[in-house]
Amino acid sequence: AYRGSRPRLGFQPQPGGPARFRPPMAHGPAGGGGGPDGMGPGFPPSGPPGMRNFLPHVPFDFVLCDPQFFQPCQEAPDDKATNELLLKRNTDLSPSAEEQQAVTGLLSKVQAVFDALIISPDSLEAAQMAEVRPVGSYKKGTMLSGHNVADLVVIFKTLPTKEAVRSVANRVLEEAKTDAKFVTVSQQPYGFQVSSADAVVKVLVATLPANLKLLEPDLHLDARIQQTSLAAIRHARWFEENGQHSSVKVLIRLLKDLRQRFPGLAAMSPWIIDLLAHYAVMQNPARAPLPLARAFRRVLELLSTGLFLPGSVGIADPCEPGQVRVHTALTLVQQDEVCCTAQTLLRVLSHGGLRHVLGLEGSARIATEMSVWRGIVVTPSDKVYERQDEDTAAAAPPPLGLLAKGRALEQQHF
Repeated sequence: AYRGSRPRLGFQPQPGGPARFRPPMAHGPAGGGGGPDGMGPGFPPSGPPGMRNFLPHVPFDFVLCDPQFFQPCQEAPDDKATNELLLKRNTDLSPSAEEQQAVTGLLSKVQAVFDALIISPDSLEAAQMAEVRPVGSYKKGTMLSGHNVADLVVIFKTLPTKEAVRSVANRVLEEAKTDAKFVTVSQQPYGFQVSSADAVVKVLVATLPANLKLLEPDLHLDARIQQTSLAAIRHARWFEENGQHSSVKVLIRLLKDLRQRFPGLAAMSPWIIDLLAHYAVMQNPARAPLPLARAFRRVLELLSTGLFLPGSVGIADPCEPGQVRVHTALTLVQQDEVCCTAQTLLRVLSHGGLRHVLGLEGSARIATEMSVWRGIVVTPSDKVYERQDEDTAAAAPPPLGLLAKGRALEQQHF
């Protein structure tokens, strides 16, 4: 593993204590202007005195670079063999025909009950429904084997009281039991869950967006949970329009498996993984899908160079206004863990450990323990974020120095 002797950008040793981070300055000293501490010749201030201009960090990406500037020092690995391993792992992770049939059967029964309630609203006065939409991994075609769960969003015209949700759950149980013997329903914060012996349907209850401001915390389902359920519909629509390429779906399944096996990646939500896989496959100068092997490596490269660190341009959420960066939903600790884990996995991958990264051999300890590959010692990356007490955190600016971790890895050659 590379260990440079120069201090990394933003890394400031403190006398008598551990090294900490100082946010890098975009255009020189506070208030604008250039100088020895600034980056570049200096620019006139564009904000109030004492405020620094913020320039987002663009992580280094081999795919976006002109190949003339980065000539390989050795032959590229055999993508054909890598593709075969990736496809083999995808086959292992894909649900069997029996699993698909079990989920489809239960989902069809539950959805039929809601369709009947929409057509005949008078049959259940406690709740009036507007529409029902399947969402989640089952809808997108990225479900994992052993996770036989389908998600269904039910939008109420009326305000979803807890009693109304309970009445709907009882109606679903009555109708579903006529066709399946072992069906149970359990109340959940998001709505309720319908379970059979070999499948689960999560019913996410929400109301119309215009009704959200009318919700009362003690009487209705939590407004934030309902907003998440409504967002799931937008995510499903976006994916249906943009994420249907087979390489995107395969890569999503592989990344979900990595998240399950490596705790450092566990903070990435399914929506973050969807966007990351789509970006890795589709966003490139050629405007053509990258091969699966190259896209898989690119994901680890992007995460390693700081795509999801503070100050990074990251990936904008296409379903939210205002250019919201999806990685801002992660805490600083989680962002650091994602970057550390990706750096270590990329080193292992670069020295012949693909089968261990995919879980075909070995264990997840390769991300947390020192390992040797073809005579090369791979040391797990050190975490660099330090928690601050409340008083210090309130007075200090956001710790953008985490982007130094990504800059340090850019100096390495794989």
